[in-house]
Amino acid sequence: MNTVPDMMTENPQTPPASEQEWRDRMVRTLIETGDARTPRVVAAFRKVPRHLAVPGTEMARSYDPENALITKTDAAGLHISSVSAPRVQAMQIEQADIHPGMNVLEIGSGGVNAAYLAELVGERGHVVTVDIDPEVTQRAKDFLRTTGYRNVTVITADGTSGAIDFQPYDRILVTVQAADIPSAWVHQLSERGRLVVPLRLRGMTRSVAFVRDEHRLVSDGVELCGFVPMQGAGENRMRVAVIHDVAGEEIGLRLDDHPEPDADALAKALSMPRSEAWSGVTLAGNESNEHLDLWLATSLEDLPLMAVASAARERGLVASASPLGIPTLVDVDSFAYRTVRRTEHPDRFELGAIGHGPRGREVAERLAKEMQTWDREHRGDRAHIEVYPAGTPDDQLPAGRVVDRPHSRLTISWR
Repeated sequence: MNTVPDMMTENPQTPPASEQEWRDRMVRTLIETGDARTPRVVAAFRKVPRHLAVPGTEMARSYDPENALITKTDAAGLHISSVSAPRVQAMQIEQADIHPGMNVLEIGSGGVNAAYLAELVGERGHVVTVDIDPEVTQRAKDFLRTTGYRNVTVITADGTSGAIDFQPYDRILVTVQAADIPSAWVHQLSERGRLVVPLRLRGMTRSVAFVRDEHRLVSDGVELCGFVPMQGAGENRMRVAVIHDVAGEEIGLRLDDHPEPDADALAKALSMPRSEAWSGVTLAGNESNEHLDLWLATSLEDLPLMAVASAARERGLVASASPLGIPTLVDVDSFAYRTVRRTEHPDRFELGAIGHGPRGREVAERLAKEMQTWDREHRGDRAHIEVYPAGTPDDQLPAGRVVDRPHSRLTISWR
C-alpha cells in the first residue's frame, strides 16, 4: 500500500517562512486533491525549488498548485510557453508511472518538469527534454545547472520528431497541447511503454495516458487539462469565428475539425430572444461535467466551444461562461449552448441548453436530448481512445467516433 510521508503542520493563515515550508504547503494540497498519490512523486515535489525557474515571481505564485507561470507570449498575446501548474504536473507524472532507471523523453521544456522527472528516474535513469524555442531551452539549462540535475539532456529541436539519438524511451511525456500523435512518438516508445499527452479532441483537451501495443496506442486514463499549443511541424491551432465583436464583450466559436459557420447569421441569432430546454439530468455541485462535454463532442457533429468574455456574461448576452469554453451546438443560422440551473436541492444543478436563432428552441431541445442519452447510457462510462497510423482502413478501426489527423487516426468510444 502506498503512503505519503508526514509533513509539518502549520496554521493555514500564516504565510510559510521558508522555501521548504512553501513546498510543503503545496504538496499537502496536491495530496488532498489526489494529484500526488505515490511517495516518490510527493518527495520529488517537496524537493525541487521551482521558484528558481521564474526569478522575481513571488513564492505564493510559484508554489500555488493551480498557478501556471507564463514565461512567453506571441505577438497576438497568446501564451506559447509556461511552467505548468504543480497540480497538472503532478497529475501527468502520476499518469506516466515513472520508475528508477527509466529513459524518459519530455516534449516541451522549461526545466521544472524535467527536474521532477530526473528525481523519479534517479541516477541510473536519464531524461531528455526537447523544445523548439532556444530561449526556453536556455532557461531550462540554466535552471537545471543551478539546481544540480545532471542526468538531463536538453535539446533545441522540433519535438514533433522526438529525439531519435536517445531512443527507445520507456516513457514520453508531452507538456504542450497536441492535436495529433506524430509517428516518431510511437516508434521511439518501447513496447508497452507509456505516452502521456495533452491531446485535443474536437476542440477539447484531455491529458491522455496511452500504452503502446505494437503499431497502436491504447488509452489508460483520461484527465481534464489545459496547455499552451504545440509549435513547429505539429502546430495545429484552433480557429475562432467571432459572432459578437464589441470591445470587452467578445464572443467567438473555437473551431477544431468543425465546419466553418455562418458567423453573420449566428451574430444575428444572438440578438434574438433566447429559448430554454431542460433535460431533467442533474449534477452534484462538486461533480465535473468533463465527461459529459467530451461525450457531447463525440456524439454531435457540429459542437465547437464558445469563448465568452466575462463582460458579455455580465451584460446578459449569454448565461454561461467557462475558461475552457462552453459546448455549443450549431445548426446553420441557430445555436444552443450548455448551461445549468439550481434545483430545489441545494447541492444539485440541472443541465439544460439555451438556444438562439430562428430554430433556437429546436437546437436547444436536441442538445438537451443528448444530455439525457448520456445520463441514461454513458454516465458511468469513461472515454476510451485508440491511436492508429494515418491511412489505417476503416475496417481495421474499432467502433467509435473517428478523428483524422495528418499522422494518425484516433477513435473515441465509451465504456
